[in-house]
Amino acid sequence: MIRSTPMINTARLTLCAMRPEDFNRFAEIWRNPCVVRHIGGKPRSRGEAWDSFLRNAGHWQMAGFGQWGVVMQSNRVLIGQAGFFYGNRCLGEDFDTFPEAGWVLAPEAQGQGFGYEAAQAAHDWFDRVIPGPLVALVDATNTASQSLAEKLGYVKLRESVYNDTPVHLFRRDGPPARI
Repeated sequence: MIRSTPMINTARLTLCAMRPEDFNRFAEIWRNPCVVRHIGGKPRSRGEAWDSFLRNAGHWQMAGFGQWGVVMQSNRVLIGQAGFFYGNRCLGEDFDTFPEAGWVLAPEAQGQGFGYEAAQAAHDWFDRVIPGPLVALVDATNTASQSLAEKLGYVKLRESVYNDTPVHLFRRDGPPARI
């Protein structure tokens, strides 16, 4: 089992372990109302961001996979996170027993293809190292993330409600066929 976070480089991004010096930027991203609009709707306090930051680091130790920090190669600024986790959301055996994919970008990094670039790199790694089904939960009103999930090969499993919010649950049984 992998216990450290591998580094992945793409054309414009580096996916890497988050370092203590990344925390202020991480907290800034999660405090932004535009970031959390489709993720619970409430900006995270510094303490809540710290809990999440530590959970991301610990997930690699406990599960052998986790979330990477997404860093711009041009300026080494953290712009978000992408990767996998166990959410234990009580959404059913068809969802909770599989690793869940997630991606988050700061508003200034959205709409430039960075989300797909980061998520695709993370999925390529997962498919090589820990192949198997993945799931994703996307707010029912977040059409951009729904489109990204479908582009990554996810198929809508069903609609549900999570924390009083309508969501779409997706499943991916492996990489999409390349044409």
